Amino acid sequence: MTGHRTDPGSTARPPERAILVGLEVGGVRRWQVEDHLAELSHLARTAGAEVAGTLVQKLSSPNPAYYVGRGKAEELRLLCAREGATLAVFDDELSPAQVKNLQELTGRRVIDRTELILDIFALRARSREGRIQVELAQLRYMLPRLTRAWTHLSRQEGGIGTRGPGEQQLEVDRRRIREKIRRLKERLADVERERQTQGTRRRRREIPVAALVGYTNAGKSTLMNALTSAGVRVEDRLFATLDPTTRVLPLPGGRKALLTDTVGFIRKLPHHLVESFKATLDGVRQADLLLHVIDSAHPQVEEQIQAAFRVLGEIGAGEKPCIAVFNKIDLLPEEARLQRLARGFSMHAAVSALRGTGCDALRLLVAAELGRGLIRCRLVLPQAEAALLSRIYEEGTVFSRCYEGDCVVITAEIPPSLARETAQYRA
Repeated sequence: MTGHRTDPGSTARPPERAILVGLEVGGVRRWQVEDHLAELSHLARTAGAEVAGTLVQKLSSPNPAYYVGRGKAEELRLLCAREGATLAVFDDELSPAQVKNLQELTGRRVIDRTELILDIFALRARSREGRIQVELAQLRYMLPRLTRAWTHLSRQEGGIGTRGPGEQQLEVDRRRIREKIRRLKERLADVERERQTQGTRRRRREIPVAALVGYTNAGKSTLMNALTSAGVRVEDRLFATLDPTTRVLPLPGGRKALLTDTVGFIRKLPHHLVESFKATLDGVRQADLLLHVIDSAHPQVEEQIQAAFRVLGEIGAGEKPCIAVFNKIDLLPEEARLQRLARGFSMHAAVSALRGTGCDALRLLVAAELGRGLIRCRLVLPQAEAALLSRIYEEGTVFSRCYEGDCVVITAEIPPSLARETAQYRA
């Protein structure tokens, strides 16, 4: 958890014990709150905490001082003491004042869902780009939360709520954070320019790209392995994939595409993360086709679908061509659920990525969608055009090949840009 990292080779600390807190507010029902807390529990365990208990309160609106009522906050203090919990995790984003008041009342460290997710991302970031993006998101989250209770940057070990410097040092730290945010943005801009250059190069070569998207733990990495034999590490953990992975996807008829697996979405995905991960998620926006992987057996599958739609809309990918991939059909309690879910999508496939069921049908569907606009033609190429012939093999599908004199005669399916380049050789 935040501020409690274990160095490799050191004696592992026991996991922090945490109390989870949710609010039944507005039109939200108790069973929905309990489902949300179950997901929060999974997040907490992913971050290395041990869940010691939960608290739920029904209110017409969040308490501006404590999020929950004053009496429930006192109950939280007693529960933490009884269970030996050092941490309270709230399922919604808290204001700086709420964090301060809760920590003073309970004597425990208090974090919200956003900080918990940021902590998990910090644990999972492996690439240089990923680490930059996570740090940027953390600093954006941290900046408005600096208070007199802030620990001076040169001495902090993570977490919020320890006694710190006065206002003068606080303003110095604010300036330092703003400056660091500026530098990180510049570094990300360099990454984005490099990515755009690669994208332009790929577009010039007309290699189609499909991107795997969907709720975290829906099985995207497992599907990536099933479709491409990528050997991507698969874990039954939230946000197991953070840095994007791209592999060649073989398609029927000898064609191929690129398939990208990227970070999973989640309910209430922090805006700081979406904004900071624009460079990574740009791969989704630039893709020719989205494969929206859905855990069809999950009890809250509809809510997970809507959460994914919201993130796709936020990053500007809401209108991309999309195939709904209903995964884990081997775990479906009833066939009727799949039929009901499929009504909301114009293109869909049912698979079990773990067992490989339905993957061939999915490849056919992907090939058909990516093949829209391809031109079938017969070309007579001089042997001097070996480089052009190589591009046709790379970017299109060659169905037949023979020789006539000094020329190579092929029948192929190629993208429009390549068709224009080869127009003079059309037979």
